[in-house]
Amino acid sequence: MTMCSETAKEITGDRKEILDSLFRAFEIVSEGTYVYLCDMKYDYSRWSKSAVDAFGLPSEYMYRAGDIWAERIHPDDRETYCKGIDDIFSGDAAGHDMQYRARRITGQYDVCTCRGTVIRDLNGEPDYFVGTIRNHGFQGHIDTLTGFRNQYGFFEDLDSGISRNKEFTAVLIGISRFSEINEMYGYHFGNRVLQRFARVLYDMVGNTGKVYRIDGTKFAVVSNTLSVSQVREQYECFRAFLHADFEADGRQVLLESHCGAIRVDRFDVDSQTIYACLNFANEESKMRRQGDLVEFRSDLNEDNRQRLEKLHAIRSSIMHGYEGFYLLYQPVVDAKSENLIAAEALLRWKNDTYGTVPPDQFIPLLESDPLFPELGAWIIRESVLAAKQILRRFPDFTVNVNLSYTQLEKPDFADMVLRILNELEYPPGHLCLEVTERCRLLDLDLLKNVAANLKARGVLIALDDFGTGFSSVGIIKEIPFDIIKIDRSFVRRIEENETDRQLIANFAGLASIFGAKVCVEGIETEGMRDIMNRFHVESFQGYYYGKPLTIGQFQEWEKPKVASIAR
Repeated sequence: MTMCSETAKEITGDRKEILDSLFRAFEIVSEGTYVYLCDMKYDYSRWSKSAVDAFGLPSEYMYRAGDIWAERIHPDDRETYCKGIDDIFSGDAAGHDMQYRARRITGQYDVCTCRGTVIRDLNGEPDYFVGTIRNHGFQGHIDTLTGFRNQYGFFEDLDSGISRNKEFTAVLIGISRFSEINEMYGYHFGNRVLQRFARVLYDMVGNTGKVYRIDGTKFAVVSNTLSVSQVREQYECFRAFLHADFEADGRQVLLESHCGAIRVDRFDVDSQTIYACLNFANEESKMRRQGDLVEFRSDLNEDNRQRLEKLHAIRSSIMHGYEGFYLLYQPVVDAKSENLIAAEALLRWKNDTYGTVPPDQFIPLLESDPLFPELGAWIIRESVLAAKQILRRFPDFTVNVNLSYTQLEKPDFADMVLRILNELEYPPGHLCLEVTERCRLLDLDLLKNVAANLKARGVLIALDDFGTGFSSVGIIKEIPFDIIKIDRSFVRRIEENETDRQLIANFAGLASIFGAKVCVEGIETEGMRDIMNRFHVESFQGYYYGKPLTIGQFQEWEKPKVASIAR
């Protein structure tokens, strides 16, 4: 730490080696807290990397660390803190035990408990000051239902493993269709099932790792000793038990689970990036692999080796003002006149290391990330700002923005959209929000409520990629979409394939039954356009009318000069 009035001397090499050795020893036995160790003769300290990252400290190694730390303590608590440190360095106190509020790098204050003691040399002189800081806002949280550490403890332990460059395996396990248990037996029994599930998982893991309850029906495991293949073996035994022998309160219950795993052997990423990868693997297990363990691989080839680092860089961009993100706009034209009526906003990201990265390489990974709704709001705002410029030239113009199912799950999503429109004074009828087949993951009533709320204010709702999933007809029966976009995969061979032409005719007819306008994507040739005009189609989108354009290029857009066929 520090004594405020003295100037620190430069520490010697041998004293620094002793400091590092002592620090490593204390850090091993102080799991769950930040560690600091100060050489009092030189006022030179080493702090846990997790504290450096969480509170934006300049380095793990610092002269006059107490003064630096004091700047992060709440002004109302600072005087008491500084007096305690001065008492230690003046010899009036042998340690301290205090509580204060400290400012994280995000600007929020967390309540911290700081305990430290003075270590004296053989002559009885103060030599080192060592202590721990427990962050009650981010660390040490216990899930009240299971008694396990919750998601804050999980993230802390991930950060600890990363900071120590120690390889580990992280696992995310969830219970499938748990709502059916609550509906059949009630929430009290559902809680008993969760407690029993947690206990069985804890017994299976044993001393090979730690178990956490993340939220709802999601649990995590972190192991320093197990490989992914060993975790896979344990998980299969666990699944077999859930199928055949699982009981709660004397009642046998058949449980289904899903599982994602990742082996962390690279340490230039953060815990939130790892969690995003785990969520992606867990969703793959749930939706496409019938609950089999899915490993997020980052070591098979050059592309995969970059996946973690790339995702980490993208998440960092979101947290630093969306640096590297930009939008392109692809024209949508009226099928008869070929006049511009809309554009689809398409997200891109680029930086010096990875170049331009298309969204299909990072959106699926980010969808379960807590940062994604924030990015989604930025996309809507930027799209609306661009559309205001385009409206000056094309008064009937509408901008289309793609949505993720995770955005729609946010309780305040509709309010957020309407707030942006109001702030930017943009007419709601000129914004169209596109949902995709992945919205089958949502509760249908939730989707209906969001759509109804937005449509009541004039916002248009479109169903993208129609025909690519089994739930398309069910969705359009329940939700009154304004526009249905037929996926480009049905158009690709339209000039030579009669079956595809008949499919388009049927899709267009089905959409019209429900009062929706039809937009066909993937129009790339004059021949495709001419064939499509035989059907009940209102608009076209595709390379024939323009590739995705910057806002400047879009302002100069002109419709194709090839003569239109007689209609």
